[in-house]
Amino acid sequence: MQRRAIYPNKLLPYLLLAPQIIITLIFFFYPAAEAIRQSLFIQDPFGLRAQFVWLENFSRILQAPLYWEAVRVTVIFAASVTFLAMVPALLLAVMADQVVRGATGYRTLLVWPYAIAPAVAAVLWLFIFHPNIGYIGQGLRQLGIPWDYRINSSHALLLVILVSAWNQVSYNFLFFLAGLQSIPKSLVDAAAIDGAGGVRRFWSITFPLLSPTTFFLLVVNVIYSFFGTFGVIHALTQGGPARATTTLMYQIYRDGIINLDLGGSSAQSVMLMLAVILLTVIQFRYIERRVHY
Repeated sequence: MQRRAIYPNKLLPYLLLAPQIIITLIFFFYPAAEAIRQSLFIQDPFGLRAQFVWLENFSRILQAPLYWEAVRVTVIFAASVTFLAMVPALLLAVMADQVVRGATGYRTLLVWPYAIAPAVAAVLWLFIFHPNIGYIGQGLRQLGIPWDYRINSSHALLLVILVSAWNQVSYNFLFFLAGLQSIPKSLVDAAAIDGAGGVRRFWSITFPLLSPTTFFLLVVNVIYSFFGTFGVIHALTQGGPARATTTLMYQIYRDGIINLDLGGSSAQSVMLMLAVILLTVIQFRYIERRVHY
């Protein structure tokens, strides 16, 4: 017989849910609705007058070459950050799961980077990779590599990818480690008794049982690469050089805050929101089929 929670006061469940519902309405649904509304208008820079133009903002954006360049940069950036944030995290989690002596300290050190804000992480890496004052930046130049992310587009994109991925590794590590510790050791021991090596045990038993965690982190990291990396880009490159690190999120900031094109930036935010929703639906529709719960 299944037990169910019974509230004597029918109003109590709604009161308990009310704070979260209010926060969701104010900080999620209201901004989204406001962005959709503003995307249908062209406003003057001071926001005093607005003209209803229907879908003209969307049409103008889709015909702009700079927008499609930002889409290309975003695809490369998101795929690279997701891969580089998940693979090292899985490797570190596997190693941490096997550590016996000093395991607590080892795991604590790996978690620390997650407590660093993206903008602060960008400044830390700036002092490391700066071509004039950074240790690695100066070392690369001494090796004959003309490293300078300020003027080289490839160097700038590589640096923001590395910083963004590094800042997310600790988050992925926590979930991968929790997933590994929830796998019954008897399954791995049985495979070892049958003669399966470490690599075979990982790919045949451990990784399939980690698929729910992996799928969850895949969705989270894709969303992070789209929305959570603004601070890194703004602190390091500000979208440059030559728009090499201008992602869709930074393009929205540049058009809306700097250029004061409120209608155009709102239209871009709506399209970005729809793109992320579509990508998430595709992940749940096709990738989740291979997840073993």
